[in-house]
Amino acid sequence: MLELHRITAGYDRRAPVVRDVSLTVEPGEAVGLLGPSGCGKSTLARVASLVHRPDSGTYLIDGESVRAWRHRAPREQRTAFGVVFQQPRQAADPRLRLTDLIAEPLRAAGRRTGAEERVVELAGRVGLSAELLGRRPHEVSDGQLQRACLARALVLRPRWLICDEMTAMLDASTTAALVAAVEDYRRESGAGLLTVGHDRTLLNRWCDRTVHWTELTQAENPSPPKNKPSGA
Repeated sequence: MLELHRITAGYDRRAPVVRDVSLTVEPGEAVGLLGPSGCGKSTLARVASLVHRPDSGTYLIDGESVRAWRHRAPREQRTAFGVVFQQPRQAADPRLRLTDLIAEPLRAAGRRTGAEERVVELAGRVGLSAELLGRRPHEVSDGQLQRACLARALVLRPRWLICDEMTAMLDASTTAALVAAVEDYRRESGAGLLTVGHDRTLLNRWCDRTVHWTELTQAENPSPPKNKPSGA
């Protein structure tokens, strides 16, 4: 289980974008986090995926406290997550061919054996042809590059997937293909999912439950009770 408790986070301690927010995701569960741009949902997703260290709060992964983020986190925790960001061109090294982009986590984890076969398998799952694997990011479309980024997120067989506005820049057919690829993987692996977005219809269809950002903030910061009228 992922358990985020009273998380406060941001990029300036004097003005956090996430304040006292709590959220849980059960193993195998798909949770959609809905909210407008700029509300803080992407920052919370980055905390959940160990990419961004919060200013305060506690985070448990399967009952174990998280004490370090990014490259300082234990390898077992880092490799438990596959992450797909909204803008694939910012998340992809422009020097790498797509085949190397997808295999990058395997090499970083020292799992080079069978890497080529794994890349080919995942390319087929996400709808990338063998010819596209030899291209670099500037030689493919946004949708094709996002397919490669999803394959990269799945390459280590993660137990948890974090999708931060994964389909926001894509057309309907590519969105459907990527959501189907995620769900195929989840059915086979039992992985849990936290997906962030602002499309309520998509999240409601995709996820077991959808949580609106205001529900998280109001749960931790309820409005004060109204004064009863005199004589009530």
